[in-house]
Amino acid sequence: MSQLTHRTVAVNGIEMHVAERGEGRPVVLCHGFPGLWFTWRHQIEALASAGYRVIAPDMRGYGGTSAPADASEYDRPHTVGDMVGLLDALDVEQAVFAGHDFGAHLVWDLPAWAPGRVSALMQLSVPRTPRLPVQPSVGFKYLASQHFAHVHYFQEPGVADPELGEHPREFLAKIFHALSGANRYLDCWDFPSEGNGYLDVLPQPPALPWNWLSEDEFDYYAAEFTRTGFTGGLNWYRAEDAVWVQNEALHDRPIELPVTFIAGAKDPVLEMMGREPFAAMRKLVPGLVSTHVIDGAGHFVQMEKPAEVNAAMLEFLAGLPA
Repeated sequence: MSQLTHRTVAVNGIEMHVAERGEGRPVVLCHGFPGLWFTWRHQIEALASAGYRVIAPDMRGYGGTSAPADASEYDRPHTVGDMVGLLDALDVEQAVFAGHDFGAHLVWDLPAWAPGRVSALMQLSVPRTPRLPVQPSVGFKYLASQHFAHVHYFQEPGVADPELGEHPREFLAKIFHALSGANRYLDCWDFPSEGNGYLDVLPQPPALPWNWLSEDEFDYYAAEFTRTGFTGGLNWYRAEDAVWVQNEALHDRPIELPVTFIAGAKDPVLEMMGREPFAAMRKLVPGLVSTHVIDGAGHFVQMEKPAEVNAAMLEFLAGLPA
């Protein structure tokens, strides 16, 4: 089996860093915030060993990939164009796509935006939900009137960027811990928006290593974000209004492709969605084959419980038509 390789390819007007391993059916892994190709390190090895060609890019704005300064360049034409351009650059006609966090937001949209280029979806942590009745920034502003809301705090350029960028190790340790199964992230809502930054409301993490994150693994994240800052990732949040407008006629189009959904039982995304977090998804995703809620895991389920996530992915992939 081939070893992990890294290369940079010209994609959709940017340079995209890609980690690859294996041969066979292509599987593209799309990370979210604050992630990197490295977020999928456990899945890359497992899927490649099982006979799949695993393609894990640093998404637009992250790591070794270009990071346009203007948030308008993180809308759906740009981010979908990245994925289509990546397939073209790698001479891949069709792939299975997996997404986590903002990567999942994008991957949910791919069947409507790029029909014919996607054969199946493996989605982590972010269920498919109906279209919001108001533009996202309006909802974010309302949340911020009730309590601290990072989605609103991230909207204004030049606010979160220096706070997080000047303290990358502190922020990464805090956010990884806060969103993990070892913490209840929604406790951040106990703080008001006024007078608080994100570092003020996130809990103090325990010392590394943790049972799912080693010091060396954390150091890789810290080195990358120390080099790049966080503006590229924050721009995905700032493009949400544009994405909402661009998806008006497409968002609720049913997804007929085979789909599996995987989440941690302690993921705050599920907690915010109430008792039946999957009810709407079942209606919007008639192709849903399976759901897996993994005990003890939070938002970063693929890192916190890699064996369980890998098993769910491999079971799903094995059941796909040849």
